[in-house]
Amino acid sequence: RDRAAKSRALETITAAYWKPIYKHLRLRWELNSVDAQDLTQEFFARLIEREFLASYDANKGRLRTFLRTCADRLFLKQSRDAHRQKRGGDKLYFELDFEAAEQELAHAALSSADNMEQQFEREWLRSLFVLALERLRRKYTLADKTVYLELFEAYDLAENEDRKQTYAELAETFHVSPTDVTNYLAASRR
Repeated sequence: RDRAAKSRALETITAAYWKPIYKHLRLRWELNSVDAQDLTQEFFARLIEREFLASYDANKGRLRTFLRTCADRLFLKQSRDAHRQKRGGDKLYFELDFEAAEQELAHAALSSADNMEQQFEREWLRSLFVLALERLRRKYTLADKTVYLELFEAYDLAENEDRKQTYAELAETFHVSPTDVTNYLAASRR
């Protein structure tokens, strides 16, 4: 049971942190995408194999700062050794969508006032939000409650903040009562 819980925890950490780590390495160390992909894969393989997390102390700082520091140290160590790990072989390999991360980087509007920590923090929050939204989507699809998600996306995730639909308009659009709109939105937000 402990092994299963540990595995789930590592999957959760990988899902939440791989993009922030990848983008941090690309921006901070100006790595090309292939080198950053290799280093990201190596980082998460070491996270598991060498149990990096065993040395983490919550009293000394946040997990995201700890992971970012570990990634920087790995880069510096590999640069010093002038040795780049190759993908594959007997190493662990994670299915990570680097193409999507590259597309996001290409469209990112980085402010000159942003520092690497702010960029990493913003990307981490974004990754968590995307994971939560995917989980919500799966939950409502399995429960045959897709209208909950559709309402949430139409109201809370609407791109046009200037002209949000009213609850009454949403009720009419989705063929539910205004009370249902209120309840479905509250459930989705929770």
